[in-house]
Amino acid sequence: MATLLASKAGRSPEATPLSVVQTGNGVSTNIADIGPSHKNPIVQIVTALGATPTCTYLIEVSADGTTWVNATYADISTPNTDVTTTFVITTAVAAQKIIKQPTAWRFIRVTYSANTNITNTTHLLYDDTQNPPWSF
Repeated sequence: MATLLASKAGRSPEATPLSVVQTGNGVSTNIADIGPSHKNPIVQIVTALGATPTCTYLIEVSADGTTWVNATYADISTPNTDVTTTFVITTAVAAQKIIKQPTAWRFIRVTYSANTNITNTTHLLYDDTQNPPWSF
């Protein structure tokens, strides 16, 4: 598992890959490090489906890269409704979750569980130079 700097020179800071065509259960292939920023990044999950698809997602954050807790986030369609729970995807979608910072953290990852026939491509959309901190 690699830790990638979200603002690494020479790479678009808007799309730090956490998982690229990852299948099965487990932690995302990469961890993103947003450094000392206090901006709210977005986790974007794009799914590709097989038969009877389902996957449960847990977005986690850490101050030290070792101890992980559930992230506080909101769906992009309801940005003022904060939750810390898992969520399930059963369709082909590009889901976006705004990651909030009620406590200090620096690292972010996604854990996939109960995955049946879903391939996940997950990015952290983040840019410390923009407000809002994402662009397409």
